[in-house]
Amino acid sequence: MQNKKMPTVVMIRAALLGAIGSVLMQFELRLPIFPAFLSLDISDLPALIGAITSGPLVGLLSSLIKNLLNPILFGTNTGGVGNFANFVIGTALVVPIGFIYQKRKNVFGYLMGSAVGIVTMVSVAVIMNYFVLLPLYSEIFIPMDRILEIANAVNSNVTDVFTLVLFAIVPFNLLKGGITVTLGYGLFRALTPILKKIS
Repeated sequence: MQNKKMPTVVMIRAALLGAIGSVLMQFELRLPIFPAFLSLDISDLPALIGAITSGPLVGLLSSLIKNLLNPILFGTNTGGVGNFANFVIGTALVVPIGFIYQKRKNVFGYLMGSAVGIVTMVSVAVIMNYFVLLPLYSEIFIPMDRILEIANAVNSNVTDVFTLVLFAIVPFNLLKGGITVTLGYGLFRALTPILKKIS
């Protein structure tokens, strides 16, 4: 009976957290130090909470549901490319944290998971943007020359795709990952008494 109940519990938690994440995606912050197409949000927080409280699968499913639900509820101006990027890169952050924390449920486990998660997130962001996301986005929406022009207006070091990834994508994801894991830990600590009762 308990084994049959678990998949249902996982899906319910993932669905609820994914729905919250979808709403949080609407609250974006554009920082003048990054190109306009890179906007900061905290929509990975629910998936992170799911990953550390219920395991990496819940984190992954939460991120997937968030990015499937968001364009349905709020529309998209990237043709799904932005949501695909958010899913791949966000998952690269929360899944390692959830996996490591489940093995070592203490502050050290969270910190170690966060370090691995941020490194994984940045690595995936670099590879995916250089080889897939930026070429795809430029093919569908904005020519690469225009993307580089927008980025160069903010940071004169950006002259080609490699420098765009190096001077914009890498620091942006380092900042976003750092903010997410910091807020995630504080939120997790605050919610711990409630989560224990729910469990």
